Amino acid sequence: MNDSFEPFVQSASQDQALPLVCDSPHSGTCYPQDFGAAIPLQRLRSGEDTHVESLWEAVPRIGGTLIAANFPRVYIDPNRTLEDLDPELLDGTWPEPLAPGEKTRLGYGLIWRNVDAATRIYDRKLSLQEVRSRIDRYYRPYHQALSAAVEGAYQRFGAVWHLNLHSMPNNAYERLKIQSPHPLADFVLGDRDGTTCEPDFVALVESELRALGYTVARNDPYKGVQLIAQIGRPAERRNSLQIEIRRPLYMDEATRERSAGFGQLQADLGRLVERIASYLREQGGA
Repeated sequence: MNDSFEPFVQSASQDQALPLVCDSPHSGTCYPQDFGAAIPLQRLRSGEDTHVESLWEAVPRIGGTLIAANFPRVYIDPNRTLEDLDPELLDGTWPEPLAPGEKTRLGYGLIWRNVDAATRIYDRKLSLQEVRSRIDRYYRPYHQALSAAVEGAYQRFGAVWHLNLHSMPNNAYERLKIQSPHPLADFVLGDRDGTTCEPDFVALVESELRALGYTVARNDPYKGVQLIAQIGRPAERRNSLQIEIRRPLYMDEATRERSAGFGQLQADLGRLVERIASYLREQGGA
């Protein structure tokens, strides 16, 4: 654990050729010294979308922007609203109104309470000051960088396509306490039930992934949370799509190490990104 790291890494071509902004909010592997967790680091790491930013390394090469958090989501989750905070975690009363959602009830809010249903992260309450510090040092800089990239692309091109990049555990349904009649898909595309992204773009991503041999679901079990909700306004040509990848496709969930499938998946995502680039050029976004 250390504190000598920047909140995020931003990669872009020297001349951004496309209005494509991608972000990986949960792939961070730098754990701040003040975390104060009561469980071992290896258990904390189960919350990571480890290696997701590397899977999508082709994004800057084709003229898009890729932003990846360096801090871990179990420390503070940039894909939650500031109101989505569990008051039971705090040693005092939060001065602003809170609106914890269903995932917060399960332990996965702005500040995670659990890494799984049976394992709590802390054996203490968090002070208001340390939560404020996490927000100011990590959450806000990440959001500011993403917002600047999105708005910059929109101002330049008159449109923007945002991909919110994640990976999902193989037992996602179990973690979410969902009884599913079918196995978890290789990819889950989330557009909050058709509200955050133009249908043609979602269809393009789905068809390309299926052509590459993957199974694909929409909004099952992940619809997308704060980031695509705040960015996606397709009527204004502001499109936002969440993409979840089933982790066993590319890594060992226990060790977090890349598996033999990593290279193939990375190459396939490179092909997908090239097809997305062609689509955006056809839309007049270049």
